[in-house]
Order: sequence, then C-alpha cells, then structure tokens
Amino acid sequence: MSAGKSWLTFGNHIRFGRFNVSRVGRKPIQIQKGVTVTLNNGVVHVKGPKGELSARVHRNITVDVKESEIRFTRPNDEKENRSLHGLWRALVQNMISGVTGGFTRKLEIVGVGYRAEMKGKKLQLLLGYSHPILFGPPDGITIETPTQTSIMVSGIDKQLVGLVAAKIRSFRPPEPYKGKGVKYEGEYIRRKAGKAAATAAK
Repeated sequence: MSAGKSWLTFGNHIRFGRFNVSRVGRKPIQIQKGVTVTLNNGVVHVKGPKGELSARVHRNITVDVKESEIRFTRPNDEKENRSLHGLWRALVQNMISGVTGGFTRKLEIVGVGYRAEMKGKKLQLLLGYSHPILFGPPDGITIETPTQTSIMVSGIDKQLVGLVAAKIRSFRPPEPYKGKGVKYEGEYIRRKAGKAAATAAK
C-alpha cells in the first residue's frame, strides 16, 4: 500500500479510498494449468479437462481476464454491488474447480427395505411407496450407487449437482421420528419422541 492512503477494516470488507472492497471479490483467481478462460460480450467461458462451462456476468461487474489470473471490479460501494462482487468471484472460481476436479454430493438412505440402484442411466429408488421411483439425471450429471443405501451425484456444475441431490432427497425427506428417508451424507436429523415415548414420559 502506497504512503498517504489510509485503510480501515469493517467486518468482511476493507475500506480503501472511496470504496469498501469485498475481501472475496478483490482476490484474483489464479488460472490453473490446463484451463482456458475467455470473455466474450459479457459471457465467461471456462474450459478444462472435465468439460466446459459458461455464464453471463452481471452487468455491474467487470471481469478482466489476464494470461494467468482473473480480476473482478465493481462500479461503486452500493450494497447490491458489494454482494455481486464477491458472488461472481465465487461463481467463476466454482466453474474453474468444476472443469478441473468436478463436484460430488453424497446421499444416504435410511429405512428397512429402502434402497437404490441404477437401471441403465436412470436411478431407481424403493422408498416405501407402492411403486419404485425412476429418476433420469439431466445432461452433465452422473449418478452412482456404490451400495444399495448410498448415492453419489457428480458433475462439473456445482449448482446443478446441488439441485439434483436436493431433488433426490425430496422423494422421501428424512422424517423426524426414526430418521427414515433420504438424507445428505453427514446430515443431522433432529429427532422427535414418538407418541408412545411421549406418553410414557408423562
């Protein structure tokens, strides 16, 4: 920092000169080896070993793509622009992480007789209903069932992976009494006492 320019720290932002600069937004993204990033008419294209992703950046955010890094700037310190600044830095970082390593969300199935298996490219779920559920993943998503009670959702688009995992969970969300259903790996289910237990406790 050059002499004569004072700064103060406020929460998650640094005040420098006229503007608060988001700590996330101001940090440049290093472009990894094997990844190509281009900007065309406000659309960021990211290409890597696992595939390609693109996104149209919000008009209030300026993206500067250099040979080895990407920088983001905003026009002023308005609340919306501060939020967009950090958001778009995070989104583009996720795009780079996706085309290099990908993302995976794991789910667990709890319940006697509840299970999952692949039928071709579709996921078949037996979740206590009178009929099995067949779910076909969208393009760019891979589903695996390492065991009958575990499901892995993978892809290069972090948001899409999350949406698909949430959709699968919604077929039988875990209930609070015995915890039966589909839950995220490591998800804590707050249990409730059943009627019998509640009566006995009185």
